[in-house]
Amino acid sequence: MEKVILALRSTRGDEPQEQWCARVRGPLAQELLDLDLPGLTINVKDDAVRESLMTLTTLDPPVSGFVSLWTQQSYGDQVTAAIALLEKECDDVFAYLVTESVPLAPPRTEPGERTTGMANVALLRRPDTLTEETWRRRWQLDHTSVAIDTQATFGYIQNAVVRPLTPQAPTLAAIVEELFPAEAVSDISAFFGAADDADLTTRIGKMVASTAAFGANENVDTVPTSRYVLRSPFAS
Repeated sequence: MEKVILALRSTRGDEPQEQWCARVRGPLAQELLDLDLPGLTINVKDDAVRESLMTLTTLDPPVSGFVSLWTQQSYGDQVTAAIALLEKECDDVFAYLVTESVPLAPPRTEPGERTTGMANVALLRRPDTLTEETWRRRWQLDHTSVAIDTQATFGYIQNAVVRPLTPQAPTLAAIVEELFPAEAVSDISAFFGAADDADLTTRIGKMVASTAAFGANENVDTVPTSRYVLRSPFAS
């Protein structure tokens, strides 16, 4: 089985963004489920998280949401059909074949239920100054424990990009999803799980030093989202 992540951008006229989010996680999600995908998760940048203090943007327009799907063939009819459905509702659909690692498993939810808190999705790029081997070692082997220890994460999913599946997809090295408590949207101390100002300063310092080692302190997008697992490929 293969995992495909599709990054969505939508800036369609005067339509409220919240209306678009509801349509993507509602009727459109059902159309995607009807493709008989083994797994489907929807992330949308909706009103619950839109004003997150930790939003970073390099893409213009920014990403509005993500669809993660599992399929037997990343090059097969299911993915082709999913892209076609999404293109009807989005200005841009960028698809990537990824390999998933889960250092910290998110809590299970009922199908279609919103996951508690905020899912912050980061789009990472590898600097030209680092070889792929060095970049991957610093990201996964060196940084993973730092990210978990210095932030209030209760779910952490790493998706290393294998290759883009759509022609105009921006070059990315990885797509990372981290789950934070709802308070993290507006409270930086809650984001880092800091006990006081001194602890916050220490945690931020460790995080910045770690991300700088593999170039994730710049040229990065972070998209705050609400997360909906419609179908788990690992459900027993």
